[in-house]
Amino acid sequence: YLLDRVSTQLGQLLRGFYDVIPQALISCFDFQELELLCCGLTQIDLNDWRRNTIYTKSYKSLGDCHPVIRWFWECVGEYDDETRCRLLQFVTGSSRVPVSGFSGLQGNDGNVRLFTIDSVSLKDSIFPRAHTCFNRLDLPDFSELGSVDEIGRDKLKDALTKVLHMELGFGLE
Repeated sequence: YLLDRVSTQLGQLLRGFYDVIPQALISCFDFQELELLCCGLTQIDLNDWRRNTIYTKSYKSLGDCHPVIRWFWECVGEYDDETRCRLLQFVTGSSRVPVSGFSGLQGNDGNVRLFTIDSVSLKDSIFPRAHTCFNRLDLPDFSELGSVDEIGRDKLKDALTKVLHMELGFGLE
């Protein structure tokens, strides 16, 4: 319905764009790769990211000291810039950090919505889920696996890596 209403304008825009960059040269890229080509990689300040992150549900009481949150930030710290950008894209819908840093991260309504990590039981999901409208990451509570840190951390890193390298759309449950 929406496409029909703007098809003429979109057609003109695409025609002009393809006059500058032929379609054959860019059709091999997905939207994330095209954004990286146009904008380059973002240098992400992990300290700023951590300072401007909200924790909810079972992660709220311990915050940075919760084992899963500690493991999450360790994993993110080990990622290269491209993978960090993929994580940011997965959760917020954009691989770019706002000019004002993570404190200026906005939701789909234009209001400031800080990066949020919400706990989810492993019974409900074994993979992280993103809610890009709210800049929220539902992170499974891998500490439910027991007291062995290495097992939980490895499971978390494996799950994060899988979702960041899969081509997923909406509706992953």
